[in-house]
Amino acid sequence: MAEKVCAFDDVPVNQALRVVVGGVAIALVKDSAGECHAIGDTCTHGDISLSEGFVEDDTLECWAHGSKFSLETGKPLSLPAYEPVPVFEVQVIDGDIYIDPTVTKVID
Repeated sequence: MAEKVCAFDDVPVNQALRVVVGGVAIALVKDSAGECHAIGDTCTHGDISLSEGFVEDDTLECWAHGSKFSLETGKPLSLPAYEPVPVFEVQVIDGDIYIDPTVTKVID
């Protein structure tokens, strides 16, 4: 079941915001087009919070070792990470963001 995370306006553009929903750490990102993305907050290369990283276009870069992850697919786009992070559906309802941490997007 989707839980209210925060207001849409609380998410800064081109930055990541760490939220915990149902015990799951999620990096919430609003890209320059105003679309919100939610991916797992832990880098698959190391136990590093991705929300402390850098947003560029449609990627989130881990600050520690430079792995970039697609905000759309969760797939790593550069080494050293080679495993994807989960991607969650984001719903915006009446100006608030809702995420269900038990349901991940199916990515081909």
